[in-house]
Amino acid sequence: MASSDNPMPHSILHVPNSNPKGEERRVSLAVGDNAPSKDNPAFENDDEAANGHSTKRSSADTHRKHKSPLALPNGFPEENVYGKQEKEKKSLWDWLALMPNGEQFARLVAYMVIGLLIWSIMYVLLGQDASPKGGQLFQIAAMCIVAKLGGWLATRVRLPALLGMLVVGIIAKNVGLITVHGEYEHVVSDIRKVALVIILIRAGLDLDPSATRKLFGTILKLALVPWLIECCMVAILSHFLLDLPWGWAFMLGSIEAAVSPAVVVPGLLRLRLKGFGVAKGIPTLILAVTGIDDAFSVAAFGVISSVMLTSGSLLYTVTLGPASVLLGVAYGLVWGNMTRFVPKQHDPYAVHLRVLLLFFGGLMAVLGSEKIGYEGAGPLGVILASYICGCIWMEQGWEVEENPVAISFEVFWLIFEPILFGMTGTQIDFSQIDPKILWKAILCIGVAAFIRIFFTIIIAIGSRLNLKEKIFISFSWMAKATVQAALGPVAIDLVREHGSEEEKEYARSLLMVCVLSILLTAPVGAVTIALTGPRLLKRTTATMPEGWRRHTRPSLRDISLNEEDIEDDDEPEPEAPPPSGRRSTRSSIREVLNR
Repeated sequence: MASSDNPMPHSILHVPNSNPKGEERRVSLAVGDNAPSKDNPAFENDDEAANGHSTKRSSADTHRKHKSPLALPNGFPEENVYGKQEKEKKSLWDWLALMPNGEQFARLVAYMVIGLLIWSIMYVLLGQDASPKGGQLFQIAAMCIVAKLGGWLATRVRLPALLGMLVVGIIAKNVGLITVHGEYEHVVSDIRKVALVIILIRAGLDLDPSATRKLFGTILKLALVPWLIECCMVAILSHFLLDLPWGWAFMLGSIEAAVSPAVVVPGLLRLRLKGFGVAKGIPTLILAVTGIDDAFSVAAFGVISSVMLTSGSLLYTVTLGPASVLLGVAYGLVWGNMTRFVPKQHDPYAVHLRVLLLFFGGLMAVLGSEKIGYEGAGPLGVILASYICGCIWMEQGWEVEENPVAISFEVFWLIFEPILFGMTGTQIDFSQIDPKILWKAILCIGVAAFIRIFFTIIIAIGSRLNLKEKIFISFSWMAKATVQAALGPVAIDLVREHGSEEEKEYARSLLMVCVLSILLTAPVGAVTIALTGPRLLKRTTATMPEGWRRHTRPSLRDISLNEEDIEDDDEPEPEAPPPSGRRSTRSSIREVLNR
């Protein structure tokens, strides 16, 4: 029984020990920030506790607040008290662990209640279109809710949530549960544009300005060169295998070269929590490159589509690309720097106003650039404006990981993610796909991914990464999802009204390749990160810097870590004094074990 001066209740769990004496190991489970975890163990050897000795612990165990591994995000299964996955045969209780916990179930109920309220309002306003009997709006809303559930099911088997959402949309389309036509095709297209704006804003806000400037050359080399190689390879292969014209082939290549943070971040989070690759900042280096890859892809797609689909003179066509880039840069500079002055830093409504300014400014950039015929300017302006805003707000005291505007857009993404991937899945109709074209598309994706992996390892020569780390990085950048789902259907939207039948066929082929790349590379990428990370990356338990946090996504700040920061001191490190009114977890454990 814990003493009265310790506000954290404890319970004793008898765990069979594997020592030859057959003794039991007693575990103290604390409640709160000091709950036992892999880095903050709640058990010690009985002999050590009785003799007053303790094993060495890094100061990270005492200075960092840890969340319990029982509450890891994204629905990942928890680890046991020994920090290792159970390898024994699954029992009934193990399968029940796949069911949602109280927090997850309450979140799902909240989603369903919100969806029901939205549908009720739409039914009152729109009538038959929102009716369960054949109403297109009702079908779209129901499909998005089911897509969210499909995403949750995917996370229970440790696959990306977006994969489950995409599969739900494909199934709904091919079994005849949803049909989008008429004016709702334009509604879905506009919703995808909103989702694209959210993706671009998050990509800009997630870049750490100081770390980006510090490692600009390395990040740019690892981002731009592999991106160009894969873009060109996809274009060449699709031109000869899928008979796409060079313009459409390079449009497809610009989409396919993007890497999806939505796939790699959950796996990188788990590796970082276990200390794999942290010493060299590998998880955060991967995240930085994926953000820049997305920026390249969206900007290149906009410029290529503008040049290819324009009907103006030759001079206008030649100058359209550079003009789009200049216009996007100018818009981003002006709009981003405006947030330095409007609203004021200490305005009590600064967060809300900044969210609205950034969101509606980005939406206006994308829609307005399409209206005037410079489609490539809008996305580029959104990313640049978001990055400049992040720089300014960081100077004013908002850190990259604790930026409330970025957190707000994460909430927006929770809403638009099932809409984007679910509706993208509804664009795939297997009855209209030639099996021969299907196999050629798979060959195109596979060969381009293999070539990118090979050249990424070659390009990384000369960096401070060893061969295993280079292999891991190259494999982690093959996952596709977010940009492919956002831009793939845009090609169909561009030729829906004024394009020829031949152009519409090219657009459908482009979308088919995008969806196939998600279905093939997203699960393979997620599984590869999970399996190869512990085998290829070096694990460290060294003291982390004071600014290091345990967060839902890696921060570029971790790149500053290096092997020279790791100390090999064998002397036990002094324990930090417990806060007033509360003793340390390890002291409480010793007291319980001695009893």
